[in-house]
Amino acid sequence: MRIFITGGTGLIGRALCRALRAEGHELTVLSRHPERVAAKCGAGVQAVASLAAWTPHMAFDAVINLAGEPIVDARWSARRKQVLWDSRVTLTDELVRRINLAEHKPAVLLSGSAVGFYGDRGDTVLDENASAGTGFSAELCQAWEQAALVAEKNRVRVCLLRTAPVLSREGGLLGKMLLPFKLGMGARLGDGRQWMSWIHIDDHVALTVRLLHDPQAHGVFNLAAPEPATNRAFTAALAQAVRRPAWFVAPAWLLRLGMGERASLLLEGQRVVPGKFVAAGHPFRFPSLGDALRDVIG
Repeated sequence: MRIFITGGTGLIGRALCRALRAEGHELTVLSRHPERVAAKCGAGVQAVASLAAWTPHMAFDAVINLAGEPIVDARWSARRKQVLWDSRVTLTDELVRRINLAEHKPAVLLSGSAVGFYGDRGDTVLDENASAGTGFSAELCQAWEQAALVAEKNRVRVCLLRTAPVLSREGGLLGKMLLPFKLGMGARLGDGRQWMSWIHIDDHVALTVRLLHDPQAHGVFNLAAPEPATNRAFTAALAQAVRRPAWFVAPAWLLRLGMGERASLLLEGQRVVPGKFVAAGHPFRFPSLGDALRDVIG
C-alpha cells in the first residue's frame, strides 16, 4: 500500500514506520524537517514538508494521522493551548480537506486521539462506549475526533485511536520518569489512587497494523493494555523493575503549583480497557504492567 503518515518521526510513528516498511509498504511522511525523515523512519521513506505538497493527483491507499505537539511538556497558557489545538484539530481539518480533494481517495484513515477523551472518571471502567469527559484535554480529543470523522463523507473508513500513554525504551511515558526512579527518587503522585492506562509500544503498533488491514474495523478503539493500574501500583511496579525504593510522594498541591492546569494529566486518571480488542480475542504481547516494564527497562 501507499501510505501517508503525519507524526511519523514521533515515538509511535518511528516504530510504526519500521513495521510498515517490513511489510513492504510505500511510506510518505509529513514533517517540518523532511531532511531528517530518512534517518528516523528508514531509507526509502518519502518526506513532505507541508500538506500542500499533497496535490489531488497523488494517490494514497491509506492515511495514518499521528501528529500532535506534546501535551505535557509546557504550561497550558492560552498560546500553548492554541498550539496544541492547531497541531491536532486544525491539522486534521486540513488533512481531511486534502483527502476530499484527492482524485484517488484513500480507503482508510487511522486518526490519533487519546484516553484523555474520557476525562477524570475515578474508578469507572471505560470501554469504547463510555461518554466523553470534561476539561481541556477531553475537549481537545473530542474536537480532534470530530475533525477526522468528516472523512466518512467521502466513504473513507475511519478508525479513531484513543491511545494510552506508551511504554517504550525510546521515550514516551517513561522518558522523564526512569532516571529519578533509577536514582531511588521515584515518587507517587498525590494520593496515588488515580488510574493510569498504558500500552507497550509493540502492542500499539500491532493494534494499529491490525486496524489498517481489517476492512470491517471502524469507529473508536481504545489502544490500551487490558490491565490498567493505579498510580500507586504503577509506582511500585516501576520501582521493582529498576530495583530501587520509591518512598517519596509528590503532593498534589505542589504539582498544581508547579504545573498549573496540566497537572490534571498526572492527578486525574482513566481506567480504560480495550473492550473491542478483548472481545475480538486479540492476543496482547504485554498485557501485564510488570512484564511490559521489564521488557522496556531490560
